[in-house]
Amino acid sequence: MVDMENIPVAGYDRLELLQIADAVAREKSIEAEEVLIAMEMAIQKAARSKYGQEHDVRAEIDRKSGDIKLARYLEVVEEIENEVTQITPKEAQTMKEGAAIGEFLVDPLPPIEFGRIAAQTAKQVIVQKVREAERKRQYEEYKDRVTEIVNGIVKRTEFGNITVDLGRAEGVIRRDESIPRESLRPGDRVRSYIYDVREELRGPQIFLSRSHPQFMAKLFAQEVPEIYDGIIEIKSVARDPGSRAKIAVLSNDSSIDPVGACVGMRGSRVQAVVGELQGEKIDIIQWSPDPATFIVNGLAPAEVTKVVLDEEQQKIEVVVPDDQLSLAIGRRGQNVRLASQLSQWDIMILTEDEESERRQEEFNSRSQMFIDGLDVDDVLAHLLVTEGFSSVEEIAFVPLEDLLNIEGFDDDIAEELRNRANAFLAEEEERLTEERRKIGVEDDVAAIAGLSPQMLVTLGEAGIKSLDDLGDLASDELIDPGNREGEGRGVLADYGLDEEQANTIIMAARAHWFDDELEPAADTTDAADPEGAPVEEPQES
Repeated sequence: MVDMENIPVAGYDRLELLQIADAVAREKSIEAEEVLIAMEMAIQKAARSKYGQEHDVRAEIDRKSGDIKLARYLEVVEEIENEVTQITPKEAQTMKEGAAIGEFLVDPLPPIEFGRIAAQTAKQVIVQKVREAERKRQYEEYKDRVTEIVNGIVKRTEFGNITVDLGRAEGVIRRDESIPRESLRPGDRVRSYIYDVREELRGPQIFLSRSHPQFMAKLFAQEVPEIYDGIIEIKSVARDPGSRAKIAVLSNDSSIDPVGACVGMRGSRVQAVVGELQGEKIDIIQWSPDPATFIVNGLAPAEVTKVVLDEEQQKIEVVVPDDQLSLAIGRRGQNVRLASQLSQWDIMILTEDEESERRQEEFNSRSQMFIDGLDVDDVLAHLLVTEGFSSVEEIAFVPLEDLLNIEGFDDDIAEELRNRANAFLAEEEERLTEERRKIGVEDDVAAIAGLSPQMLVTLGEAGIKSLDDLGDLASDELIDPGNREGEGRGVLADYGLDEEQANTIIMAARAHWFDDELEPAADTTDAADPEGAPVEEPQES
């Protein structure tokens, strides 16, 4: 092994210099040419220390014989700016006949003997350049290996961060990328996932992970040949590292069961992955293009009796039996959280009793709405709710045939209900308009298409009262559903607007910003004759 800190620069014969370069190149896995270039720079630096740093002194090592050649280079220029490195054409003729402008004249120098300080400086240059070449090689080798699994040996641990020797490079597993409660000691063999390779000031950094969801996916690909061959596809992965995980798989061959293939004979395949992940429990789930089916599968082992989807907001309500609630939610919400990560849907778990109670409350509130708005008795209100009507607007604007299809309704009843609904909406609009004006929402805002009276009141209550207030908003500030705690929720999130509608409303509010730009320039001729020539103003005497 070559000690990089003690590479001799003097005292070796010519061929031994080439042997040293080859040995260093083999040890550091870099090209011998790069080591020789580093040696040339070291010799060149030492020579400039002897002859003067201002001189353009260059060193060259013969790649075959190992001979070291030193020379001073002079550039032939028409006008001298640096007397040390440049020479006029007239002076150049004395050194080389016919020397042209732009040509470099080579003035050979005798070999130098390295003193102690010069030799040490040369060694430092060689070591630095070799390290730079090694780092460049490491980056080039590993930058295209992101998403791969690599094997290594734990080299050291510092403050929870683990340095791994990968053979030709070093990687680091940061504390937040390791499996909780996993104890790795120097000398342990470890498998990890390359999730990033970056060039930094201290050299290329290879970031490894054992908690990344794709680490588990890659382990399954190694254990299950059908995944490697593309017969089985991993659609999504969710992990709570060191505790539990879910993986959704799909078979592209109807004759192969994707779950059974991943489990393996007597669980051999999944157990190999579980063993690598320190006993992490893994649920293997069959993926389905139908969100409801997929989410029901994802909540296994809990049983689901009913689901209600809201595709616009990517939300789903799942109803489970009372005795399955704790199983569906999981310890500290783990099961439902992993199912949500796996499906990318927000999942709300309800028991059958809770769902029944909520449905009853919703039925009663809608019935009361029809009783108050249409001035009907509770029997008729209950009938409308049972038939699927959820608002007075529906009664006012649905085709008359939809009302006549209700058992016991004739033309007179249907027409009367529509009249009452329209009268109620007119009164409600007048009330909301008065409330909007009292809050201070300007009429210009009310004139924007797509904003209902109720939306205008909601905007006013949120402090959005002028066109500028509305124009300053982004679409997500208007319609974003927010997180589960309601944080970041848009002002009009409850009104079912999509992003295109929100952008149209915001751009309509901003339209007046551009009015000045669209106005034609004022006419500079205050008066003109019929021919277009300006009329001269009379001058005062």
